[in-house]
Amino acid sequence: MSKALLQANALFCERDERVLFENLKFELHRGDVLQIEGQNGSGKTTLLRILSGLSSHYEGELYWCGEPLADVRESFQAQMLYFGHHPGVKAMLTPEENLRWYTAVHPALDATSISSALDKVGLRGFEDVPCHSLSAGQNRRVSLARLYLSQAPLWILDEPFTAIDKRGVAEKEALIRQHAEQGGAVILTTHHELADYDGLRRINLDQLAGTNS
Repeated sequence: MSKALLQANALFCERDERVLFENLKFELHRGDVLQIEGQNGSGKTTLLRILSGLSSHYEGELYWCGEPLADVRESFQAQMLYFGHHPGVKAMLTPEENLRWYTAVHPALDATSISSALDKVGLRGFEDVPCHSLSAGQNRRVSLARLYLSQAPLWILDEPFTAIDKRGVAEKEALIRQHAEQGGAVILTTHHELADYDGLRRINLDQLAGTNS
């Protein structure tokens, strides 16, 4: 088997004197989609922030392509796209301006595909409308358009289907699967029931919580 893109070994996280998860370990290879499950408050978002390098409040080891993540953080950040629970859209900018800003700060995003990406998320005709005038679902779509610009092999997605309609959910699920089938890998949380296929695996944090949780 090929070397894992991302490997976690014996991860432990405690918050407010409550163990969220302990002895968490997995290997994520190209072609994998890993769904993190658990009740609200189980630590799903906390785990994604740890895996994306946004939080250091944990114990254990993380490896990127076989190297300690701390030693190759710059390379890791350049090859990972993180999609947080909040849209992260600048309200005073238009959808197009937001995507141009994203591509300016993230090397794995392709600025030449902005128009096509906005079209694919259903925002044709809204490219020049300030985001504060758009609905919550439309702002979510502005952020989701980054997936169509991304050349990063690893996507870490926190509730990517929130505030979008059924058609949008089906389109994004198909995009996630396509990314994996083309050699990428995805870690995500979602309350949406993903269809089973060979590349999909699941980890339930409720089963990894400490006895004092």
